[in-house]
Amino acid sequence: MGRRGSWLARAGVGFVRACVVTGVSLLVPAVWAAGVVLWIWWWHGDRWSWIVPFLWASIGTIALIRPVCQMVRSLVEKWTGTVIPGGYREPGPVTRLSTGYWWNGHSYERTSRDALMDQKWRLRWSDPANRRDLRFAGIMPFTAGVVAAVPPAGVAGAVLGLLQPSPVARLAGVLCAAVAVGCAPYAWRIIEPVAVRFLRPSPAMALGERIDELTAQRADTTVAQAAEIRRIERDLHDGAQARLVALGMSLATVERLMRTDPDQAAELLREARAGAATSLTELRDLVRGINPPVLTERGLVDAVRALALDSPLETAVSAEERLNLDPPIESALYFGVAELLTNAAKHARATRARVSVVRDETGVVVEVEDDGRGGADVRTGGGLDGLRRRLAVFDGTLEVTSPKGGPTHVRMMVPCESS
Repeated sequence: MGRRGSWLARAGVGFVRACVVTGVSLLVPAVWAAGVVLWIWWWHGDRWSWIVPFLWASIGTIALIRPVCQMVRSLVEKWTGTVIPGGYREPGPVTRLSTGYWWNGHSYERTSRDALMDQKWRLRWSDPANRRDLRFAGIMPFTAGVVAAVPPAGVAGAVLGLLQPSPVARLAGVLCAAVAVGCAPYAWRIIEPVAVRFLRPSPAMALGERIDELTAQRADTTVAQAAEIRRIERDLHDGAQARLVALGMSLATVERLMRTDPDQAAELLREARAGAATSLTELRDLVRGINPPVLTERGLVDAVRALALDSPLETAVSAEERLNLDPPIESALYFGVAELLTNAAKHARATRARVSVVRDETGVVVEVEDDGRGGADVRTGGGLDGLRRRLAVFDGTLEVTSPKGGPTHVRMMVPCESS
């Protein structure tokens, strides 16, 4: 009895999935069928009357192919757990130049909105994934669509046969019902191999995507490096440099006052000594902002623990072992943790946080979780998007889970070997 119920449950789920696959596979053919109907209605003996229905069907196909392919990927991932990369070209950064114009990698625009819009449509029309999606939309109805249509077609045949008074028709209806029930748990499964075969990015597309990614990373690195240099210049000019200039002037004054007013000279020397100490402190803070000494001397784990002690949040740090990583990777992960803790305190209104640093077979994994109000997402041009791009330089990934109301969980992974 239990096996029978389990079979019926699988058949019911399979029947629903088969109907969904059939419906998705018929979306594009339905557009062309509507075009044929429109042509029949439009035709009045004019040999050019096919142009309007053809344009209708072509525009409808172009508008549908990407949503259909994305829907298929989503269904395959949800039903089987198989993830099929989209392979679509991602937009690169839009940069404002000193002239006031915006550069999007292809053209100069007056506003960031125009630059983003131009970039979007250029990528949409030039993306080689369009040809792949169009091919899949043409293949799917004759492969996955035909097989998945067997259970719903069997049910339709069973209903029509059983409603007939003829014994032969009723027998055919029973056979159709048996075919529908027998095929239902399996018919929809063809969507997985078909989607994997025809929807995955080709080697050329994967190479092009990697080139675009490296180009965007290079642009991000250049912009970030220029911004960091400007910050260092500004800090030196407004802080240590100004104090050192004042120190030089004070020493020159002391030199003149040594014989005429020793007390005033001593007072100026004390002020000069205090200014020198302040300049030294500012220089140390500036160097610490570029590369914290604790990170260089003691590694990532101890640096993160020191960062947690300075954080306004009640932060717990757990690590399996001491990691010896390349300095650029340690720096990227350290400043990533620093940015996440700052965001948790400043924007999420969190009170507690947890940082985990572990190494597994894939690389180094750093997880940061806080009890804030949540709602964080990776928006283009935002802080998390910048962090994602910095990690992407090392083929790293950033995963953010932040429902409304919290908690926020961020996972940073960098594939590397620890020595």
